[in-house]
Amino acid sequence: MAAVRLQDVAKLAGVSMKTVSNVVRDYPHVSPAMRARVEAAIEELGYRPNLSARRLATGRTGMLALAFSDVSLPYFAELARIIAELAGQRGYRLLLEQTNGTIESERAIVSTREAGLVDGVIFQPSRMTSLEIAQHREDVPLVLLGEGPAPLSVDHVMIDNTAAAQEATEHLIGMGRRSIGFVGHEEYDQSTTSKYRLMGFQQALERAGIPVRMELLLSSETISARDAAASVTRALSSGLTFDALVCRDDLAAIGALRAVQDFGLRVPEDVAIIGWDDISMAAFTHPTLSTIAPDTTLIATSALDMLEERIAGFSGLGRHRIAPYSLVARESAPEH
Repeated sequence: MAAVRLQDVAKLAGVSMKTVSNVVRDYPHVSPAMRARVEAAIEELGYRPNLSARRLATGRTGMLALAFSDVSLPYFAELARIIAELAGQRGYRLLLEQTNGTIESERAIVSTREAGLVDGVIFQPSRMTSLEIAQHREDVPLVLLGEGPAPLSVDHVMIDNTAAAQEATEHLIGMGRRSIGFVGHEEYDQSTTSKYRLMGFQQALERAGIPVRMELLLSSETISARDAAASVTRALSSGLTFDALVCRDDLAAIGALRAVQDFGLRVPEDVAIIGWDDISMAAFTHPTLSTIAPDTTLIATSALDMLEERIAGFSGLGRHRIAPYSLVARESAPEH
């Protein structure tokens, strides 16, 4: 069967090919009645636009790229799902890319490699400096996510990690805990994420007059529940004691939950635990996990709004948006 053509739709709808093209391209100045006629004809004939022709006509591909260091991490996977869903509602398909946290892969993301393939890029860097990002070619519009510093020329969406870590720590202090550790950061070459969260942790302790015990900064070999559990197990086996843990992320918190309970301690009676990200499984651990919950829907919406404005031609300085978060108090560190 021959493919349905633009002129076939125009003939059935009784309109010009230009009108059909305007509807397909979602041109705003088409009357509702005319748009309804054309869309009914498209539906009846099963017309599918020629994407190659549209690309030649508009210079756009209808594709966006989303780049993270590790797409298998639950937070990134869940955020990617939200961005893909919202992008789809706007008529875009999403290309998911993984950088593995290497500087070479991150540089490739902001190079001209994506020119002509996607209309814009949403990117959470872990290694690139603000200066390097500022020097990227502007062939492809770019919006940054995450805690790293962003250049003044580039749009950026993040939560206030320092304030959130401080709030999490203060929640534990409000429970009467005084021997508080931090779990899950890198031992060497800490990421910007870890640095900001450690900063908020320290600020809360200092404001409460509680000394920071360096031996209770429990690093993790990798960002994983397994390595966080191993770190907490080593600390307990060495004789260290603590009554609360702030965790870099929910994976670290899940590992800490297992290690503490395997050691015969009760959560939260003996050790209270707070995670970070509010991944879906946080509500189903035993006990359920208290955690910092970024507003991922607002993060995704803000990033897509700014990216679409860049695609449409906005050339002003970068917009730096702070998205809200909340502390979700569940069984591992309940309200006090």
